[in-house]
Amino acid sequence: MGEDTVFPDTDLIAAAIGGDRAAFEALLRRHYDRIHGLAWQLTGSRADADDIAQDVCCTLVEKIRYFRGEAKFTTWLCSIVFNAARDFRRRRRSFAGLTDRLAVLAGLTKAPDGRDAYDAIWLKSAIARLKPAYRDAAVLVAGQQLTHAEAAEILGVAEATVSWRMHEVRRIIGS
Repeated sequence: MGEDTVFPDTDLIAAAIGGDRAAFEALLRRHYDRIHGLAWQLTGSRADADDIAQDVCCTLVEKIRYFRGEAKFTTWLCSIVFNAARDFRRRRRSFAGLTDRLAVLAGLTKAPDGRDAYDAIWLKSAIARLKPAYRDAAVLVAGQQLTHAEAAEILGVAEATVSWRMHEVRRIIGS
């Protein structure tokens, strides 16, 4: 399809759904920063965001054909990233204790190298201390600039619930 900046998302999406690999690659290049950025905001870890972004890029190969245009492409994409991050956190909780013990036993633990200084700051910030439901709403609305309706669609809750959660976030962070 040539230079990806020339074609609007709608053209790239249609071509990607039709099997055009160049269009799919252009679409990924165009939206990779959003994918990675949202994953980083949701996890607070660059390494985890890298893993999630890679997973999302791989799953998009199959999922792109299910995009119907009922929501904006960026909203649909955010929902895929959100679900991938949620699944990642679930897997991590399941295996965290085992892998930590095995890493210590095998001598595979790495010394901190300072690249994730942002992670430490993020974890200590107010947003990291929020309950997961509030944090997820805040990341989607404030971090990704989605509307309350778009965030509600991704979270599977009513728009009023997102509005209430954002009200609570403001109250908690403001106090």
